[in-house]
Amino acid sequence: MKKTHVWLLLAGFIWLCSSCKSEFEKIRISGNQDLILNKAFEYYEKGEYQRSQTLFDLVLNTIRGSEKAEKAYFQYAYTYYHLKQYMLSAYYFKNFSNTFTNSNSREEAAYMSAYSNYLLSPSYRLEQSNTKQAIDEFQLFANLFPKSPRIPECNKLIDELRRKLEQKAFAEGELYFDLRQYQSAVISFDNLLRDYPESPDAERVRYLIAKSAFLLSKNSVIDKKLDRYTETVNRCNAFLEKYQSGKYNKEIKELRRDSEAEIKVLRKRLKVT
Repeated sequence: MKKTHVWLLLAGFIWLCSSCKSEFEKIRISGNQDLILNKAFEYYEKGEYQRSQTLFDLVLNTIRGSEKAEKAYFQYAYTYYHLKQYMLSAYYFKNFSNTFTNSNSREEAAYMSAYSNYLLSPSYRLEQSNTKQAIDEFQLFANLFPKSPRIPECNKLIDELRRKLEQKAFAEGELYFDLRQYQSAVISFDNLLRDYPESPDAERVRYLIAKSAFLLSKNSVIDKKLDRYTETVNRCNAFLEKYQSGKYNKEIKELRRDSEAEIKVLRKRLKVT
């Protein structure tokens, strides 16, 4: 008896699924544009975004310029967002914003285009084109809608994304340092401080610049040592002027002392006054 009951329930479930699928398929192949569009809206409101998207795909090109086109394109973009297809949602929200310039939904679409790129932004260790794209779009949004209540959130997300780019730059500088490519490390860290002068890692960055400069000097050919040790002393002095105390100060003073000692030896050897 129990086994029969289970089979009846299973059969009922299969029939129900088949019935639902059959209804959708009938709509999809009906060729009735009004029915397909209305059902696309209906599926969207029910949260059935894949079905809604499938039906929108069938009619969007045929409803351009119609009264319902704006709503359809807007919800179509959102189906990609809800399905976590953020690359396409960014594209379609941006397209909506550029097409429906007088729409009341334009502001939201512009924001969602930027936010979709934000969601595509990967770990700082990976390639950051989506991060840069998101920053550009949030900044464009702020320019287009300076009075939007979304501006504080945009600024917060821009700061978060810029911090990620900063971490990327710091990791690249550290990689050069670890690979003993000290000149590249100095250039990379200098660029970081130029682009992110308020970096929370600034003290360590300046320490690594001074240390890279010292190690570059130490491993240079004789003709370049004097200039490079002199540059190291300048880097050390700049660090100590900015940071009166801290965990790197003792080592920086040692690097400066060793560099000054090398400069004296080199001047005697090269007969430089």
